[in-house]
Amino acid sequence: MKAFTGGPLDTNAFLLESPRGDVLFDAPQGADDHFAGRKIALLVLTHGHFDHVADAAAIAARHGCQVWMHELTVPMVTRRDFFHDWGFALEVEPVPVGRLVGEGSLDLLGTAAETFHVPGHCPGSLCIYLPGEKALIGGDVLFAGGVGRWDLPMGDFAALESGIRSKLYRLPPETRVLPGHGPATMIGEEMRTNPFVPAV
Repeated sequence: MKAFTGGPLDTNAFLLESPRGDVLFDAPQGADDHFAGRKIALLVLTHGHFDHVADAAAIAARHGCQVWMHELTVPMVTRRDFFHDWGFALEVEPVPVGRLVGEGSLDLLGTAAETFHVPGHCPGSLCIYLPGEKALIGGDVLFAGGVGRWDLPMGDFAALESGIRSKLYRLPPETRVLPGHGPATMIGEEMRTNPFVPAV
């Protein structure tokens, strides 16, 4: 798994070399240039916040790839001025919507995955578990020693906490969590030490 960190909020993107092509998770500012030498076959968005989708339209155009996302992410990435409603002077280039992804089993170009819908930070937040990699693409749900912000519009700590406990904490403790910001961690480590969502 290759990683890239870009944009003003140091947002992480991850590249999976799948059997039928490269799969990129999230598209922060700078990702289009960084991965220009690859052939991105699929872009998967963990959620629709601007720092994770800044280069999504450019990547889709350069590589001709589909962009997959949760249905609640669609308005955030197809309306150029969506974030004006939240009071941010930000605009995103509209992204072409490929497949809508919900919870369940998913084939990522030959790599088996399982998806979890974990709102609370953002309504359409997806976490993608890759059992063969023993890794979880976590977006902005669970961090090393933290969780995603819930004070943004449509945030909900109760939903975030419930999703982490009922879905993510049921994964094997040795699962690596590759978050949207900051360093990687492990499910078992967060269950033991996370101050926001301690295991009970």
